[in-house]
Amino acid sequence: MQQNKNFGFLAAFGCYALWGILPLYWHLLAQAEANEILAHRIIWSLVFMLIVVTAANRQKQLKEDCLALWQNKKRGAMLTAAAVIISLNWLTYIWAINHNHVLDSSLGYYINPLVNVAFGVVIFGETLSAAKKLSIALAAIGISLMTWNIGKLPWVSIVLALTFGSYGALKKMLRLNPFTSITLETLLLFPFAFYYAARLNAAGQAHFGTSFPVISLLLAGAGIATAIPLVLFSYGANLLPLNVLGFFQYISPTLTLLLGIFFFNEPFGVTQLFTFGFIWLALIVFTISEWKTDHH
Repeated sequence: MQQNKNFGFLAAFGCYALWGILPLYWHLLAQAEANEILAHRIIWSLVFMLIVVTAANRQKQLKEDCLALWQNKKRGAMLTAAAVIISLNWLTYIWAINHNHVLDSSLGYYINPLVNVAFGVVIFGETLSAAKKLSIALAAIGISLMTWNIGKLPWVSIVLALTFGSYGALKKMLRLNPFTSITLETLLLFPFAFYYAARLNAAGQAHFGTSFPVISLLLAGAGIATAIPLVLFSYGANLLPLNVLGFFQYISPTLTLLLGIFFFNEPFGVTQLFTFGFIWLALIVFTISEWKTDHH
């Protein structure tokens, strides 16, 4: 049991640490447009997941899950929605990293746990404690401050938080095996991704091929960079209580924040400090509230 828990800790830490340093990977691909990177991310994630499913001998489970989804059209529609939403999340994230919005993407993933709480109320009818209401109010103040100071809504942060929150809510309702889920999501998106990549190639605008050996390898590697954290996440989620997993989720935006400031040299002035300060305060209140709930 302890061995399982230790593996769960390692898997959760590995997953969020990899997500946190992922901006470095997309930065290496800055020569290509976000749409092209996304297309290859989908194509090679599917290839990698099919290898994983075969190696782990999960073909039978995949067939059974496909049959169950085919018979239950509502669940099939939910899986399709999850696939579309995660592709929008990926596209926004890649675009943000390669267009000097690394801090905004970090902010988006700090807000995400609070979006999950709001979705819990709206979708699952969960009730909010006073502490959680306060944490959401503090986050709203932080975002309002940033909007007021920069003169526009930090849309990258909002889109990332809402898409990942929606994706998580759909996955919760679907209750599908993680391997099946990731494989089928990328399979549903594959025809569009392949068509887009083929069109770029035909127009001579692709960055994939013998003329771009390094970028081609990195584009193909995007599948591994996508699938490995998702597989680790599924192990972490299965082996650890949700409140423990909740602590790990702050690793990713913190690493991204540090990269944004020290590697990408994005400005981190008083506006950003106040915005992040309110979000951090919201997360401290939220985390203490979660901890207290679980220890009563």
